[in-house]
Amino acid sequence: MEEPLRPQSLLLTFLGDQVLGRDVCVYSGSVIEVFACAGVGEQATRSTLTRMVNRGLLRRQREGRRMYFGLTGHSAAVLRDGERRIWEEGAVNRDWDGTWTLLGFSLPESWQRQRHDLRSKLVWSGFGPLFSGLWIAPGEVEVSSLVAELGLSAHVKVFRAHADAGMDVAAMIEETWELSELAGHYEAFVRRWELWEARLPEAGDVPPASDRGDPRLAPLALRLRLQAEWLRVIRRDPRLPVRHLPDDWPAGRAEKAFRAAYDRLTPLAQESATRLLDLVPVRDDQA
Repeated sequence: MEEPLRPQSLLLTFLGDQVLGRDVCVYSGSVIEVFACAGVGEQATRSTLTRMVNRGLLRRQREGRRMYFGLTGHSAAVLRDGERRIWEEGAVNRDWDGTWTLLGFSLPESWQRQRHDLRSKLVWSGFGPLFSGLWIAPGEVEVSSLVAELGLSAHVKVFRAHADAGMDVAAMIEETWELSELAGHYEAFVRRWELWEARLPEAGDVPPASDRGDPRLAPLALRLRLQAEWLRVIRRDPRLPVRHLPDDWPAGRAEKAFRAAYDRLTPLAQESATRLLDLVPVRDDQA
């Protein structure tokens, strides 16, 4: 069973969809209404807004008695990376040139926290553990800033490499990454969203996820959940080369389901956003 989407993930997705690249801020009440339709309560939404401001991911802007929220440089960079991952790279890696990035590290036994942090960052960047201190990722992955951020540059070595001609790359991939788990995430996504490939929704045809919130915002809330779920799935995928994956690898089917659902929901979502969201231009005098 898939874990629930975190409110922060939903909020970043919402802002990427409605705010990124537009130099606007969105009224907190609009966020609360959309999230209510997505099944997230008002208190959880307000708490998420506050936490993200405190973490430097959002900026506040007061207009009269209303509080609006916009992006910071950091959150905008995170969202542009997500856009690139969804719309440029995609879920199926057909263009791999045979290059691997190898990262070796040796940390003192007492550095348990640093080891945990490094491994977490490596997984996020698409690496898998070839051996205990040697990790591997397909393609040329830039990791110098990641390693420097953790203060581990002196303990890490990075190489680019190609497999020997006699190497069974498919077997290595299966031993290094949890392919069945990753495939399961794609298959679960297809089951939830494939119905949109065969139907064209009409106004009022998309029920909200809860009985709270303005039902006119339901298409926008549903597309928000679609995008956030899809980004969560592909963030877990290191974009392994498709020619070394099982023939029935489900990433292509899942991406087809995502694009079909996105295309069918977008007209209704855009209409409700234009009519119902309260947006104001960014002012440089507030942060």
